[in-house]
Amino acid sequence: MTNSIPSWMINEYIRLRAYFGEKPFTVEDASKVLERPVDSVITLLSTLRRHNLVVVATDPDNPKKKIYSLRPIPVTRGDLESILKKAADLIRTRVDYSFILVLLFYKKISDQWKLEFQKTYKELIEEGYSSEEAKELAKEEYFHQFKIPEEYLWDNIVKHKGELHVYFSQALKKLGELNPELRPIFDNFDFHIFASSRENSEILRQLVELFDSVPLIDTPPDILGDAYEWLLMMFAPEKAKEGEVYTPREVIRLLVEILDPKPGYKILDPAAGSGGMLIISYKYVEEKHGREEADKLFLFGQEANAKTAALAKMNMYIHNIHNHKIEVGDSLLYPKFGLGEWDIVIANPPWNQDGYNEQVLKKNEKYRLIYRYGYTPTTTADWAWIQLMLAAAKPTGRVGIVIDSGALFRGGKEKTIRSKIVETDLVEAVILLPEKLFYNTQAPGVIIIFNKNKPHERKGKILFINASNEYEPHPEIRRLNRLGKQHIEKIAKTYHEFKDIEGFARVADIREVRENDYNLNVTLYVTPPLETEQIDLEKELQELLEIQKQAEEARAKALQYIHQVIQANKR
Repeated sequence: MTNSIPSWMINEYIRLRAYFGEKPFTVEDASKVLERPVDSVITLLSTLRRHNLVVVATDPDNPKKKIYSLRPIPVTRGDLESILKKAADLIRTRVDYSFILVLLFYKKISDQWKLEFQKTYKELIEEGYSSEEAKELAKEEYFHQFKIPEEYLWDNIVKHKGELHVYFSQALKKLGELNPELRPIFDNFDFHIFASSRENSEILRQLVELFDSVPLIDTPPDILGDAYEWLLMMFAPEKAKEGEVYTPREVIRLLVEILDPKPGYKILDPAAGSGGMLIISYKYVEEKHGREEADKLFLFGQEANAKTAALAKMNMYIHNIHNHKIEVGDSLLYPKFGLGEWDIVIANPPWNQDGYNEQVLKKNEKYRLIYRYGYTPTTTADWAWIQLMLAAAKPTGRVGIVIDSGALFRGGKEKTIRSKIVETDLVEAVILLPEKLFYNTQAPGVIIIFNKNKPHERKGKILFINASNEYEPHPEIRRLNRLGKQHIEKIAKTYHEFKDIEGFARVADIREVRENDYNLNVTLYVTPPLETEQIDLEKELQELLEIQKQAEEARAKALQYIHQVIQANKR
């Protein structure tokens, strides 16, 4: 990684990249572009070469001369994770980790602006504009994804070492004003609060130095996005203590594999968190059909916590996903999405969320359309979330929810709602997950799939899958398990085939569920076979006889020794 190159050299590299891309050029060519003396350019190219950013070759037209070409800046997944780990070690619990993500995001959009500027400047010069005219025009907003005044570019902010919090605060405010789509992000972060003490000011200075060493112009969205997700996962155990829910990405991948989104689908997550459900849905379609088809999706998320919603928006931009909308608000009471419009509704809402009884839920203007099967008790809103998601789905839509296993069998008002939904033939599959998958609970959790338009062969039936043994130890967090790739494939394949597998899956008729008093607990319908040890009776008998023989020999020796001691005492 290029962590020892001064930022001014990186900026000169960007200027050369904008002009030459990966095409070869001479020192004289570079001198004209950079408007620097040849000797100075030779020094620059030599430094870039030492950092593996320049390749030198012999000019085929003149063997006495050299030609140069540029390499992309090699920032790897490991490089970024290393930087983020150092950043996490710096802040520990003294500052909210989300400020790290804001700095990463700001550095990325600033580096991107610089490259856009240089490419536009080159094109304008080629069109006949003077250098000064081209420089001024290349700053115009329509040449850039985001509007960033030059004084608020990362390189210019970090010059103010002692007042970083002041300049970052000003920058976030200004960029929020100029870019309405970024305002919900930047309005939720205040660097004045960050630098509330001298110690924190020093932490900010060190964080800025860390990120200043990472040029992000060539970092693919996947690598940047993975680094972002890695940091979310790293702080998940700590944030779980504060009530924040982070859904393991393997659980989301399983849910997406089951729901199998297609290009053009409208996908809703009414409890969006940091946006993982929507991002993995997008990546799934991109893998299957290509980026152009993935861009035909429409992704909508709503999240009650404004700061978490800001993280979700940043997460989308970091992954270079633009066909999305993230809103802030309580989905159970004030949904900002239409009902009956969504091909797929997917979520891991807060489990057993309290405070949503009939009186509260009726604050929702559309409560009659949503909570048509009944109202949840004050102690848990699990079946309120399920009803909301069902109401949001199209008549042909499907719903996938990760929820507490208690929702499958608790009585009272929940049983009333559950029985009506079962009798309406909306439940398609219930999957019991392994324990210790989640950061905020050791409980196993379940996935429930609802289908408003079941195929004929699945009508009146529910598939139960007992995946409680489908796990491997988590590679980074000792107390946790995770779903491996093979487990995800096995569970998803079983869902799509919708057939019995002894000890793992069973298709049950709704009549059986009715007989079980609408209890959907998976272990009622399918139990993994007990592991039985094969015993070699003959071998065991021989070993037992040998033990008895050794015991008899030991007994005889002991009696002989005791007899000798008695005789000796008589003498």
